[in-house]
Amino acid sequence: MPPFSESEARALLDRVMGLSQSEGCSADLQATRSGNIRFARNAVSTSGITDDATLTVQSRYGRKTGTAQVNQFDDESLTRTVRRAEELARLAPEDPEVVPLLEPQRYAAVPAGFVDATAAVTPEFRADTAAASIAAARQQSCVAAGYLVDAASWNATRNSRGLFGYYPDTTADYSITVRTENGGGSGWGGQDVNDVRTLQAESVAKLATEKAAASRDVRAIEPGKYTVILEPAASVDLIQLLLFNNGAREADEGRSYLTKAGGGTKLGQKLVDQRVTIYSDSASPELPCRPWDGEGLPRSRTPWIEKGVVRNLRYTRYWAEQKKKPATAQPGNWIMEGGQGSLEDLIRSTDRGVLVTRTWYIREVDPQTLLYTGLTRDGTFFVENGRIAYAIKNFRFNESPVIMLNNLDALAVPVRVQGSETFGRVMVPPMRIRDFTFSSLSDAV
Repeated sequence: MPPFSESEARALLDRVMGLSQSEGCSADLQATRSGNIRFARNAVSTSGITDDATLTVQSRYGRKTGTAQVNQFDDESLTRTVRRAEELARLAPEDPEVVPLLEPQRYAAVPAGFVDATAAVTPEFRADTAAASIAAARQQSCVAAGYLVDAASWNATRNSRGLFGYYPDTTADYSITVRTENGGGSGWGGQDVNDVRTLQAESVAKLATEKAAASRDVRAIEPGKYTVILEPAASVDLIQLLLFNNGAREADEGRSYLTKAGGGTKLGQKLVDQRVTIYSDSASPELPCRPWDGEGLPRSRTPWIEKGVVRNLRYTRYWAEQKKKPATAQPGNWIMEGGQGSLEDLIRSTDRGVLVTRTWYIREVDPQTLLYTGLTRDGTFFVENGRIAYAIKNFRFNESPVIMLNNLDALAVPVRVQGSETFGRVMVPPMRIRDFTFSSLSDAV
């Protein structure tokens, strides 16, 4: 069914608006063409291609709303879907937090989002990527498992007040885990790109294999507070929790780490080290993303933390209306500024510390201090006198990204990265942190 040009998407959504008999109607179209290949135990296990489009229609009567979906776009199917949404809206209870439909918005142009080369990826390209990854692991007598998925998507939104947005996008996500044959050593690597021509799967696979081979024999060291060097994949899931939990409503209601003692919020206050600046920008050439959020709000460049100071909280349309504040779009990407040099430079300048490749299974302990617990995995190493000395057993950690970014020691140049539980597209620098808390040893590999 895909692709949809802008004129085709507009024509389809105009048909939906023409069928509507409700007090208000909105519709979202998402069409995706995607291919994938999965390998495990040094052999391809599955591959496939999907091609689908979904239309979501929401009708409203006053504060009542109803939603229906369809993936067939003939007149009969569209009419049935609109009527179903209207029927559900009449039956629904009133929602006290419903806000009026948005009037037309101006969305930023994001020319870097769609790359023809990614949209044209072939099964042969996927097979070659898997083969190169497996070959890299076999050269070190290791076993690889990984996944490559590429996709082209076409997104459009429309409502009965005249709002319209259209955004085409491409992406390719690659990840690999390499284990030693006895399962005792592990290495991981990953990359996500808009332009598949910049994908360096073979290099990523070789580095993951080197880490697996280097961690065949590990030593256990005592838990405690250590200087740590966090690769971007090790810090990204922790740091993004600052943004996941920066809602103005939660802060106003006293349920957030951004709630100020005695009332109010920490907006405008210094929260972390002054070297920390985090912002979102849908038009970023390195991290292009859809220029509107789930509420239809335009995503513009928004500073969240600037030189350590909280510059913005996220106001939903409802809470902005309650507090007489401008609404703030939920970010589709975020960028943390960095310093100079590379991960290798951070290692060379470290007398004694722990290098962490990756963290996973991060879970909340205390929302008001943003304290989390999680595990290291896939290559944890002891650094001594500026070099990697030996592999060490994994740890459980208990840490808050707020405390972590107050103990910041050094930053390198940011890189685009994917984490275990990362939302959206992200750039994070490698960083060195003082007094990172490892609470116990872990048998994780």
